[in-house]
Amino acid sequence: MPKFAANLTLLFNELEFMDRFAAASAAGFKGVEILFPYEYSAVEVLSRLRQYKMDLVAMNAPPPNYTGRPRGFAAVPGGEMNFRRDFQRALRVANAMGALRIQVMAGAADGDVAHATMVDNLRWACAEVANLPVRLTIEPKSREDVAGYFLNDLGRADAIIAEVGADNLGLQFDTYHVAAIAGSVIDAWKAYGHLVSHVQVASYPERAEPAGEGFDDKAFFDLLDADGYDGWVSGEYIPARSTEMGLDWLRRADASI
Repeated sequence: MPKFAANLTLLFNELEFMDRFAAASAAGFKGVEILFPYEYSAVEVLSRLRQYKMDLVAMNAPPPNYTGRPRGFAAVPGGEMNFRRDFQRALRVANAMGALRIQVMAGAADGDVAHATMVDNLRWACAEVANLPVRLTIEPKSREDVAGYFLNDLGRADAIIAEVGADNLGLQFDTYHVAAIAGSVIDAWKAYGHLVSHVQVASYPERAEPAGEGFDDKAFFDLLDADGYDGWVSGEYIPARSTEMGLDWLRRADASI
C-alpha cells in the first residue's frame, strides 16, 4: 500500500493549525501536506514534523496573493517575471520546511501561447531545483471548480510533461478533479498513472471522504499497489463531520497492509 498523508489545510481543522500535526500522527498518517504554508513559521513547522517523525510531502506555488492578482502564473503570457519571483519565494519556504513536492499552478489562460509559456516556465523551474531533493508537479483542475484554469485536461498535462522533458516534473493526480474531468478515476490512472508522482484522494462530487458512492477507495488503492506506486497519497478533502469520524478509509487501507 502507498504511504498516506493528511492535508492539514483541510483535515483536523477543528483544531488550531499547529495542533493538527499531533492529531494526524495519532490517526496513523506518516506525512502531511499544506496547501499554502507561507503564513506559518518554518521553525515551528519543522519542529512538529520532527517531533512526530512526519514528512511535508507537498505544498503549492505560488503563494496566495492578497492584492487581487490571479493566483498562478505558469501559463499566463506576460506573467513570466511574476512566476519566477513567486516561485523563488515558494522554493525558499519549501527548502526551509523540507517539502518533497511543489505543485506549480498554471493560472487562468488559454491557447497555444499559454501552452508554450507554461512549458518555458516549467523548464526554468525544473532547472532551478535540479540539484535539490524537491520535485515539481502539475495538476489538472476542473474548470467547474477553478474558472478559466489553463491546465484542465489530462492529455494536456501529458503533453506538457513530455515537452518539458525533466525527470523532476510529474503529474499530481487528484481523484476529485480527475473524476470531474475524465469520469473514471480507474481508467484515467491506467492511461496516465506512469506520469504520477503524487496522489490526492477525495470523493466526487462531494469532495468529502474518499469512500462510498463517489469513490471506490479499495479498488483504487489496489490498483496503485498492483502498479507498484510507492509515492504518497494525501487525503485532500472536506470532512463531512469531524475528521476523526471520517477516517474509516484510512483504517481499511492500514488493515490491508
